[in-house]
Amino acid sequence: MRRIVTQSLGGSLALFCLVAQFTECLSAQRPNIVVIVADDLGWNDVSFHGSDQIPTPNIDALAYGGIILNNYYVSPICTPTRGALMSGRHPIHTGLQRGVIVGAAKYGLPLEEKIMPQWFQQLGYRTHMVGKWHLGFYAWDFTPTYRGFESHYGYLLGHGDYFDHMTECTPWHLGMFAEQYLPTLRGFESHYGYYQGCEDYFDHTYEANPEYWGVDWRRNLDLIRNETNLYSTDLFTVEAVNIINKHDTSQPLFLYLPHQAVHSGNTGGDPLQAPQHYVDRFLHIKNYHRRLFAGMVAALDDSIGTVVKTLESRGMMNNTIIMFTTDNGGPANGFDANAANNFPLRGVKATLWEGGVRGVGFIHSPLLKKQGYVYNNMLHVCDWLPTLYKAAGGSPSVMKNLDGYDHWESLSDKRKGKRKEILHNIDPKGQGHSGLRVGDYKILVGDVGMSWDDWYPPWQNPADTELLHINNTQKYGHFLNKKESAVVDRHAKYFNKMVASNMGYEMEIDFDNEDADKVSPMTDSYYHKGAPVRVDCGPKPFNASTNCDPRKSPCLFHIPSDPCEYNNIAEQNKDLVIQMLTRLMHYENTMVPPLNGPEDPAGNPKYHDGAWVPWVKL
Repeated sequence: MRRIVTQSLGGSLALFCLVAQFTECLSAQRPNIVVIVADDLGWNDVSFHGSDQIPTPNIDALAYGGIILNNYYVSPICTPTRGALMSGRHPIHTGLQRGVIVGAAKYGLPLEEKIMPQWFQQLGYRTHMVGKWHLGFYAWDFTPTYRGFESHYGYLLGHGDYFDHMTECTPWHLGMFAEQYLPTLRGFESHYGYYQGCEDYFDHTYEANPEYWGVDWRRNLDLIRNETNLYSTDLFTVEAVNIINKHDTSQPLFLYLPHQAVHSGNTGGDPLQAPQHYVDRFLHIKNYHRRLFAGMVAALDDSIGTVVKTLESRGMMNNTIIMFTTDNGGPANGFDANAANNFPLRGVKATLWEGGVRGVGFIHSPLLKKQGYVYNNMLHVCDWLPTLYKAAGGSPSVMKNLDGYDHWESLSDKRKGKRKEILHNIDPKGQGHSGLRVGDYKILVGDVGMSWDDWYPPWQNPADTELLHINNTQKYGHFLNKKESAVVDRHAKYFNKMVASNMGYEMEIDFDNEDADKVSPMTDSYYHKGAPVRVDCGPKPFNASTNCDPRKSPCLFHIPSDPCEYNNIAEQNKDLVIQMLTRLMHYENTMVPPLNGPEDPAGNPKYHDGAWVPWVKL
């Protein structure tokens, strides 16, 4: 009997060892995954989209050598995008659909959400984070090293000074560095209130007051106060390089690198910051603010190039997947004291226009079967979790209640994607506003960003800061269309079904049928042959600025033929509008309430030795 037990134990032990060895072998074979997030990078801020102001050679090399995402969408602002990236769930299902987590706000990405590093840890990954968190920190439980990251070097709030790493909240929150940006010069007859984004509900102070500034720079749980005068982009590069150089290549690496660049710094200080040697590369840009911004982009581009070279030097690049994304559209034309650019797309960060939600993105890896092409299938930021998990050898089927789709095989094989629609957002605040894309069509309802609804060219000359603002583009002839009929003729081939509908024929979209061909993809994916992927808007009609006001009635656009949202076709397609409004109601019925609430004065840095730190124990 004793011998049988011993043999049984021996067999179990041998089986356990085999399983352990098999798991270790699988871990060693899994690809390294590097996720890079650029903060507030606009559509027209990279040269692979055709920017003729700011060359981005390192970013371009990865984009052209990988897969450029041309029908890719993010949330209109930071926290919602980062929450969707980490959780695979849409912000309306996590309570992060309204604005960003500011200052001493007592909420974060809900703890019941299992996030990207936790999923990768299950597959044997080493998980490290370098950069910006912005998913909540009022209790330690919400911070990176409590949520699956082995290490974190960076900051917890949404922005800060690039050199001294102090943080305030931010400027009416739509810009104030020149008079032209103030409410009474933007259409309001009167204004009673405040300009800043983080005003106290009672004493009406904000964090640009010295009492409200605080250090937000740390390694894991420890504050760092002695890295002033060191540029954050450079610091993040050094940290990422050290992680890669020290990594045991027998284990897979997950490196999350959400940069501070190119977000504005503290608006009470110098909002656009870059080392002078970067700024000096762009003497051809005569506008001071845009030149500073270009220096910030160049530093980001060099950082990415250094990370790639380090992966190559370690022999890791051949088994690495690099995903690059912005977190929202660029804060163009002075929005948030920034000089990003989305031209020719309409709108800016924090709006539901294409300039606010159409994201700069690509994926690069030798493991992709097909590369060097433009992916025109729809992809949303919440798709990255299941997609990368599948690429890592995991099964997305174990992930419950996801809003994201796995696109790995579609991307790798250059096949048609699974996604047929994208909810841009639903925010129930006030009268509410929302945006939805179904197939080729996009509907907007409510105030989706009507104060920043123009087409803003990049600042080039010194006077552009004052001249190119608020619906001022009519001064520039190259924005004008000579005849509206030219636009109608150009788009006619896309509107055959609409014409039929207006003549009394049925046109139905089956939203429940995932294989419905009536909801067509944007265009076919294609090989770019190293050419920039530009947006062609065609001539701008004279009524582009006036034919849509979603505060009064829903607006409808056909995005493939009208990517710049020139032509509101809602009036001619009322049945389609009704169908899309019905679809929005479906999403609204699944939405959880926004988690936003008043800030807690106990989180003020003045109570914590001048630092932003968790102040609640759960």
